[in-house]
Amino acid sequence: LDWIKSASNLFRGALLGTILRQDNYQFSQLGCFIERAENTARLLDVKYYVLLPRNEVVGGMVDTHQWSMILRAVSAERSYRHMYHDQFRSIKVAEYLILKAAMPRSLRHAYDWIHRVFGEMEEFYGDHEECHDLAAETLEILSSTTIEQIMDMGLHEFLEDFIGKNNNLSRKVAENYNF
Repeated sequence: LDWIKSASNLFRGALLGTILRQDNYQFSQLGCFIERAENTARLLDVKYYVLLPRNEVVGGMVDTHQWSMILRAVSAERSYRHMYHDQFRSIKVAEYLILKAAMPRSLRHAYDWIHRVFGEMEEFYGDHEECHDLAAETLEILSSTTIEQIMDMGLHEFLEDFIGKNNNLSRKVAENYNF
C-alpha cells in the first residue's frame, strides 16, 4: 500500500509539475474531474440513501454520524467545520459537497474545472464539440440551483440525474474525441 501511495504521488507530481499544458494534460484533467464528480455524487447517494436506517430520524445520532463519515471519505471534515462552525447537518453537508465551488471534492468545483478544461481544449483544437455544451449545461444547473431546491426535488433524485448527466458527458467526450 505504501508503494502504491508513493508511485501515485510521483505520477501526480510529474503530471502536474512537468507536463506541457497541451491536449494530453487537458484529457488527464478532464478524466480526473469527471471521475471525481462521479465518485462524490455516488458516495453522497449511496452512503446516505442506503445506509440510513429506516427507523432513524433525520438529524438523529446515526444520521449525524453518516454525514460525518461521508465528509471523512472525501477528506472534507475539517474544512466543513472551518466553513460552518457547527454540527453536521444533512442540508449543509449536501450543499458543501454539491454546490460549494471552493470545496475541491464538490460537484460544482469539478464542473468549474471541466468547463475550464473544455475552454482550453477548444482553444487548442479550434473546435467546439457537443460535450462542451453538456458540461456548460451541468455547470449552469450547479451554479443556479440552491440546496433548498435540491432537497425539495429529493437529494437522491437530484444525484441520480446528475450521475446520468455525468455519464452522458463521459460518453460524449469519447465520441467527440474518438476514444
